[in-house]
Amino acid sequence: CIQHVYGAQHPPFDPLLHANLIKAGNKPPSTSTPGKPKKATTFQEFESITSDAWDVGDDDDELLAMAAQNLNIEVVMETANKVIENHSKLQERRQQQQQLDEVFEPEEKEEEEGSERLPHSDSRLVKSHSEAPIGSPKEMIGERAALQRQQSLPHRPVIPLVARMADQNTSGTPAMTEREAFRLDKFRQLLAGPNTDLEELRKLSWSGIPRQVRPITWKLLSGYLPANAERRASTLQRKRQEYFGFIEQYYDSRNDEHHQDTYRQIHIDIPRMSPERLVLQPKVTEIFERILFIWAIRHPASGYVQGINDLVTPFFVVYVFEYIEEEVENFDVSSLQEEVLRNIEADSFWCMSKLLDGIQDNYTFAQPGIQRKVKALEELVSRIDETVHRHMQHYEVEYLQFAFRWMNNLLMRELPLRCTIRLWDTYQAEPEGFSHFHLYVCAAFLVRWRKEILEEKDFQGLMILLQNLPTMHWGNEEVSVLLAEAYRLKFAFADAPNHYKR
Repeated sequence: CIQHVYGAQHPPFDPLLHANLIKAGNKPPSTSTPGKPKKATTFQEFESITSDAWDVGDDDDELLAMAAQNLNIEVVMETANKVIENHSKLQERRQQQQQLDEVFEPEEKEEEEGSERLPHSDSRLVKSHSEAPIGSPKEMIGERAALQRQQSLPHRPVIPLVARMADQNTSGTPAMTEREAFRLDKFRQLLAGPNTDLEELRKLSWSGIPRQVRPITWKLLSGYLPANAERRASTLQRKRQEYFGFIEQYYDSRNDEHHQDTYRQIHIDIPRMSPERLVLQPKVTEIFERILFIWAIRHPASGYVQGINDLVTPFFVVYVFEYIEEEVENFDVSSLQEEVLRNIEADSFWCMSKLLDGIQDNYTFAQPGIQRKVKALEELVSRIDETVHRHMQHYEVEYLQFAFRWMNNLLMRELPLRCTIRLWDTYQAEPEGFSHFHLYVCAAFLVRWRKEILEEKDFQGLMILLQNLPTMHWGNEEVSVLLAEAYRLKFAFADAPNHYKR
């Protein structure tokens, strides 16, 4: 029968596993404490002057091209630090520019209102964006100039749920810079061969995958599709038929007595997911229910665990993008052809299954994988930033109280979906990205909020901050800085205990 269904925000209580993680006598925090982090406004101001910093140079490519190679640690550290330092310098320049721009604010506000009325391209159904042509160099230069004019304004338009102009690799059809067009061409050349070099594809993907080729690239990097191009069509056909064979065999059993609790919990959890405008579409809800129930039936050692439901969304959204041009949150999924929807559903199921195969001990009874990772995070942060570590100890904040969700949901509740998709580009390119490298990303993510953490002087304030970190306006550049720092930490702490790598 299907086994335990746990909470997504807190682990199941097991005295033996918790003995070394939770101090006796500590009171658990209230997870329903209302309120927003105190520094959200300050961060929004910071974000507004650092957007699109990563379009200036190729420093991220220098770092990320080295990701799969064994390198001298001094070289790695120097390059990673260079990425972060470059970002900081650009931030300072933008702050100075903003001060100058304030003199002309009324005039530029008018210009901005005009920029928000830029015409959108006609929405239409396409076979695949991997076959879409790239604009001519003259067109791209003109589009880039228009984009730069818009980005120079002191105030930004509202950022869409899935993407903004700066995040062209995630959603929408914004202007493409020459550099982005060059990277897209490199991907297409690599994917066009009879046998894709997966190692080269990983190196290229580490710094982000263009939206147009993300579906095929994710399928290759996850191991769902073979490197041999001639075998891909038959593999897709076979795996899609196999999945719908599971539907015919098992899905009617969702109403059986020993499966009712599992299906009921899935049915309750899906409407709580984001983006709401997507998952609340009846067709999408049905697809997610089938994917999660079939996965639970086929993995009785864990069954369905809250948190697994979130892991479907990035795959589903990316594979929908293969067939549409508009932003997914405003798209009626039911308007797609039935065969297309079946393909998206099956592909999402298999790729989610591939991901979970590598972290299944996160979801078995008592979730020992997560508890080990939380303990490893605590030890890692104590070495990276002892001041932050001791500050949380002083106010009796246990890592398990906030980082359990970071591990259980792979930071999906902490980051916008556009950032999760960009993060997963690197996770799929990095060896053991979802298990081992995620630990260093979580450590870098925690230390990223060092100033805000140290300004909080009580348990409640710290918990409100850590459970509501102000990342709403994050985009590709913030994720790239986070990944660069995580990559630096990975090499700096190469001598870490073995349990860091489990």
